[in-house]
Amino acid sequence: MGQEPRTLPPSPNWYCARCSDAVPGGLFGFAARTSVFLVRVGPGAGAIPGTPPFRVIGELVGHTERVSGFTFSHHPGQYNLCATSSDDGTVKIWDVETKAVVTEHALHQHTISALHWSPQVKDLIVSGDEKGVVFCYWLNRNDSQHLFIEPRTIFCLTCSPHHEDLVAIGYKDGIVVIIDISKKGEVIHRLRGHDDEIHSIAWCPLPGEDCLSISQEENSEEPAIPNGKVTAQTPVTKGCYLATGSKDQTIRIWSCSRGRGVMVLKLPFLKRRGGGIDPTIKERLWLTLHWPKDQPTQLVSSCFGGELLLWDLTQSWRRKYTLFSASSEGQNHSRIVFNLCPLQTEDDKQLLLSTSMDRDVKCWDMATLECCWSLPSLGGFAYSLAFSPVDMGCLAIGVGDGMIRVWNTLSIKNNYDVKNFWQGVKSKVTALCWHPTKEGCLAFGTDDGKVGLYDTYSNKPPQISSTYHKKTVYTLAWGPPLPPISLGGEGDRPSLTLYSCGGEGIVLQHNPWKLGGEAYDINKLIRDTNSIKYKLPVHTEVSWKADGKIMALGNEDGSIEIFQVPNLKLICTIQQHHKLVNTISWHHEHGSQPELSYLMASGSNNAVIYVHNLKTVIESNPESPVTITEPYRTLSGHTAKITSVAWSPHHDGRLVSASYDGTAQVWDTLREEPLCNFRGHRGRLLCVAWSPLDPDCIYSGADDFCVYKWLTPMQEHSRPPQGKKSIELEKKRLSQPKPKPKKKKKPTSRAPVKQDVYDGNEDESIRESSGPVENGLSDQEGEEEAREPELPSSIISVASREPVTCTPVSIGFEKSKITVNNKVTILKKEPPKEKSESITKKRKARSMLPLTTSLDHRSKEELHQDCLVLATAKHSKELNEDVSADLEERFHLGLFTDRTALYRMIEVEGKGHLENGHPELFHQLMLWKGDLKGVLQTAAERGELTDSLVAMAPVAGYHVWLWAVEAFAKQLCFQDQYVKAASHLLSIHKVYEAVELLKSNHFYREAIAVAKARLRPEDPILKDLYLTWGAILEKDGHYAVAAKCYLGAASAYDAAKVLSKKGDAASLKTAAELASIVGENELSSTLALRCAQELLLARNWVGAQEALKLHESLKGQRLVFCLLELLSKRLEERQLSEGKSSSYNVWAAGTEGPFVERVTAVWKSTFSLETPEQYQAALQQLQTIKYPSATNNTPSKQLLLHICHDLTLAVLSQHVASWDAAVEALLRAVVRSYDSGNFTIMQEVHSAFLPEGCDHLRDKLGEHQSPTTPAFKSLEAFFIYGRLYEFWWSLSKPCPKSSVWARAAHGRTTSVEQSQQIDSASPEETDPNISQPKPSGPPELDLSLTEESEQMLITCKELFSEKHASLQNSQRTVVEVQETLAEMIHQHQKSQVCKSTTNGPDKNESEQVAEQPLSSPQNQCKEEKNQPLSLPELTKSLTEANERIAKFPESVKIWPFPDVLECCLILLHIGAQCPGSVTQDMQQQAQELLQKYGNTKVYRRYCQTFCT
Repeated sequence: MGQEPRTLPPSPNWYCARCSDAVPGGLFGFAARTSVFLVRVGPGAGAIPGTPPFRVIGELVGHTERVSGFTFSHHPGQYNLCATSSDDGTVKIWDVETKAVVTEHALHQHTISALHWSPQVKDLIVSGDEKGVVFCYWLNRNDSQHLFIEPRTIFCLTCSPHHEDLVAIGYKDGIVVIIDISKKGEVIHRLRGHDDEIHSIAWCPLPGEDCLSISQEENSEEPAIPNGKVTAQTPVTKGCYLATGSKDQTIRIWSCSRGRGVMVLKLPFLKRRGGGIDPTIKERLWLTLHWPKDQPTQLVSSCFGGELLLWDLTQSWRRKYTLFSASSEGQNHSRIVFNLCPLQTEDDKQLLLSTSMDRDVKCWDMATLECCWSLPSLGGFAYSLAFSPVDMGCLAIGVGDGMIRVWNTLSIKNNYDVKNFWQGVKSKVTALCWHPTKEGCLAFGTDDGKVGLYDTYSNKPPQISSTYHKKTVYTLAWGPPLPPISLGGEGDRPSLTLYSCGGEGIVLQHNPWKLGGEAYDINKLIRDTNSIKYKLPVHTEVSWKADGKIMALGNEDGSIEIFQVPNLKLICTIQQHHKLVNTISWHHEHGSQPELSYLMASGSNNAVIYVHNLKTVIESNPESPVTITEPYRTLSGHTAKITSVAWSPHHDGRLVSASYDGTAQVWDTLREEPLCNFRGHRGRLLCVAWSPLDPDCIYSGADDFCVYKWLTPMQEHSRPPQGKKSIELEKKRLSQPKPKPKKKKKPTSRAPVKQDVYDGNEDESIRESSGPVENGLSDQEGEEEAREPELPSSIISVASREPVTCTPVSIGFEKSKITVNNKVTILKKEPPKEKSESITKKRKARSMLPLTTSLDHRSKEELHQDCLVLATAKHSKELNEDVSADLEERFHLGLFTDRTALYRMIEVEGKGHLENGHPELFHQLMLWKGDLKGVLQTAAERGELTDSLVAMAPVAGYHVWLWAVEAFAKQLCFQDQYVKAASHLLSIHKVYEAVELLKSNHFYREAIAVAKARLRPEDPILKDLYLTWGAILEKDGHYAVAAKCYLGAASAYDAAKVLSKKGDAASLKTAAELASIVGENELSSTLALRCAQELLLARNWVGAQEALKLHESLKGQRLVFCLLELLSKRLEERQLSEGKSSSYNVWAAGTEGPFVERVTAVWKSTFSLETPEQYQAALQQLQTIKYPSATNNTPSKQLLLHICHDLTLAVLSQHVASWDAAVEALLRAVVRSYDSGNFTIMQEVHSAFLPEGCDHLRDKLGEHQSPTTPAFKSLEAFFIYGRLYEFWWSLSKPCPKSSVWARAAHGRTTSVEQSQQIDSASPEETDPNISQPKPSGPPELDLSLTEESEQMLITCKELFSEKHASLQNSQRTVVEVQETLAEMIHQHQKSQVCKSTTNGPDKNESEQVAEQPLSSPQNQCKEEKNQPLSLPELTKSLTEANERIAKFPESVKIWPFPDVLECCLILLHIGAQCPGSVTQDMQQQAQELLQKYGNTKVYRRYCQTFCT
């Protein structure tokens, strides 16, 4: 397994005539999306021996749209130059060594389709575009020439290798021309023969026409005189062959001296040999050519299905070709090939590189025609990465191009051993998860909601679950079966089932044995087990703890719920993120500290990662669910949403996170410390995975179509970019192609969207909630209005001119609709009518019987004839056939004969009206005839019912009227007039149908109004309407209206939840008040506390207290906030805090009297806290809250809150005379400030709470050996420690008593508690006095000590605790050994990395940077470097130290103690500066302690100073 970075790049661009190229010496480049990837090929690639000799070495970044052309300069001495053309309209010239643009031009006005760097002229780049314009650009003189040869689309162009002025151009319609650029683009030859796109043009590598024995007359299909200008005798064209490949399936060889074709090669149809290809995809042919330099009688071409052919041109009369890789199966491309580039390596191998639609770049050996290697690539976002837990090193990648890649990262022979799986996928692969124990069993989920199982060891198509998600599958996880699947007997059920979470917010449990059966929604089980009444949250993430006993569900509102098997009992809810949760990961179980497996890291659409320690919750197994609002660790640094987190399987508490800010970050979570940051991607990161075999190696995937393998030691940055840097990354990302704007469809899907993704070789947008649908509230009005132009009111009157006689209800509804909305909806089919009607005012009304009238205006003879026919008909007894025929013809006489004739006349007139587009006249005629039912039927069939027709329907009877109204309602729906349709349905008492119609077309407001007016209040339809509309409003961010809906549905819990979603103080306060009104007390108190914490960040004390007032159970928190406010004011008055507060409460004003008394007084006056019972109650409330220990990275406001919590407990304990608890709480506050390196606050706590020292506490505790004695000893020691420093600094004045001493610079963690718990102790114990200005020699003024100081120096004896010195020394040894081991491993890997890359031509700068600082930490201890320790010695000393630690009594280990040696050093310094101040025996004791315990690296140097 090679210790070197690798890249899985994006796929080379399709359908470009020249978008890859190579130069001798082994550099190959191909255009992929908006950039060009560079690959070093041959010995220079520095590949690990035995693996294929190539490496992806970089990327040319700068274009903003697809790169359509790429060409190197093939002139010795400038192989480092290349040119690219792009759809952004520019041609850029690059230097590949610096990867920077040398110059560029934007001469083309149209899309550039062809580009070539002249092989004859060093600085000439020729490009052509889709409108037929050619530009010649001379780089050195920055000059250009515009040529317009033919108004046709250029497909490809190639400059002649033999003559500097000749360029051959191939067009879309099959024409090929050869032009002379020195003569303003004069056409030398026009070569006709192809009848479709020209894909490739290759000049024969040898000048002259002797290389091919083609007789003059043979094959002459065309006349001898070319139909260009005849310039056959110019020396320019003296002989050279040209080959062209076209979509018409032929290759033609042309003679330039004769200007005509001399050979036609038709592509053979080859039998498809295997190949991973989807048979349903029809692909067009692409015919590309390469004419080998050293073999002019042979020509390489692509073929129909990805095969490569080597044609033999010596025997022109018969098609003779050899197939590449004929012997070995599966080496060929499986789809069409786009580009072929020859490459000569440094060791003179002739290679050919091909790019194809199958997304592989293949390298062929021209000597053997065999494939040497393949570089796979990605055609979509890399959504998901998963390492197989069984088949080590097998990495599955879910890609947006509809294929799963399985990369065997351990393959020794092939760095890129990648298999593709496309069968049955047919959509973007958004989630993957390997079965924990079964080999080759891979679950996948797709963008369209499909869940399937692949067996990667067989070629069978996957099994697909019959239950689909309605939206994208976000996450898959294997876990133990739950009911109902777990109810079968042992043999009837699988040991693990598959859980999938989809974008609609549902988690399904699939039975892998019966994927065809139904999958179960686990919400039902959760609801039943926990008897939940309110709406369950929308789930966005599911994660099982490794032991299969605990399941975590992440939700759209940012909460995480923890459930216990077997029935998913809810044991805890974590309210931390407040935005959609994207990723949850449990720590592995095989660390050195088993309790770490209870750590759970989570990331959301917020940029902060939280780690929670769930050990106590899970082990205590609470009766009712606990709510957690404090994280164990907070990792902040990213500047955009977190998409994925993964724990290192090799370390304790090490995490890597992927973010939309374009970087991946490695954290030491226990110290909240950022370790290294990877910035190699050009897009937003979507997934990240830690290599299961190599502790330094991480894989990440992003929306830049790349997967990178990178090494942590080689990264130069330690934290994500802030400010400017992230802006640069943003720019880099913006240079990616923009998504094409899609036409907006009417939004139908309204469920939460975590990812809405689209792809191909395009881009996609990920896990984004599609923002608010309309600008106002999301009821459909906004949308309707946008879709139908509002008509001025004058037309309104016209539109509703026909007499309306509906039931009163619908009239009222119509009117109100027009007045409220000022919009009218007109039948789609009637625009001509409106016009004609508005004109009727001027014109005479249209005749009802126009045909009859016109027949009565004919010539006199005709009219006379009418009279005779009529007379005959009226007076002859029986009509003979002639008369009948006459009457048939003269139908208008029906007016004067019998009824049947009249009906016939009406029928003819009616047909005429319909043909002329006047259905309303036809309807009136039918009414005259009395056939109302018939009218209604015809009108309904033709969709021409009108208000007036329906109004007359009751005449034909009740049932006809009902039928007509329903038909009219249907017709109105087709015309998008849903509200009017619903009103008509109401007129026939179809209330449910009307409500359903309005609801299904998103007219929720109207639907609710109708339902409330016409249905019983308890009808379930009403509740359903409220909930559905509420969910949609919530989705679109209209939280207040959504809350009203939930309140309407009597679902107050959800109303409070949705109000709190915005997360600002005002919303939280309202939500808390609402929850309190409706009796949801627990929710109310968590929201009120959150609101107070938000206000605290803004230092708004009054607001915070008001928020806490909302709930009785927050009384304790009010005391904490009160103390915090008084302390902050005190710090502010002493100018020790950084920010000024906006508003203090009135009671914070007084400053006289000791601090504790002031606190008590305020509590008494403001919170009426007087009796011991009240104190006891407050104490119990607060004791349940446990905050995590502090680190150097804890933010100061959070630190102060936690310290004040401990101080409040201390004051309360004193009031109930529980002195033991008081001492412990005080000590906790002191230790918190000590751990965080905040000396100022530590001294403040001492001065406020122990103004007279610790003596009064000693008296209270009494002399007896109480369990808190060790705690008291520690507290006293810290107090003296603080006084000691103050005294030492006062000696070193000029500066005033400098109580601000930033210790955060040293990563100090002396706290035993911490080193015991989780931090395996501090990174490097740096003695603080290094940072002190050491006075040079004794000060001039003779310092006479005050009595107080002398007293203080004597009490310092308390600090010389032998047992603590010994314990701390053992702990330091442990840390040092661990560091040495880590350093050894690091150095070893470093040397490996360097070995593998130094022989590469381009040693990464990052490595060089990383190597330098390595020696710095050891500079202090050069002398001890000489004897390097062996591994067994280190292990031995580690074991001994751990054994020593184990022997100490718990009482010593539990409570931290100041660093004893540090105190010894300060005393010795004081003794040196102020002789006689420290007694002789104290100095001696200090020296003895230093000699005895100062053997670790940190103290060795100082011991030598003082003890020699």
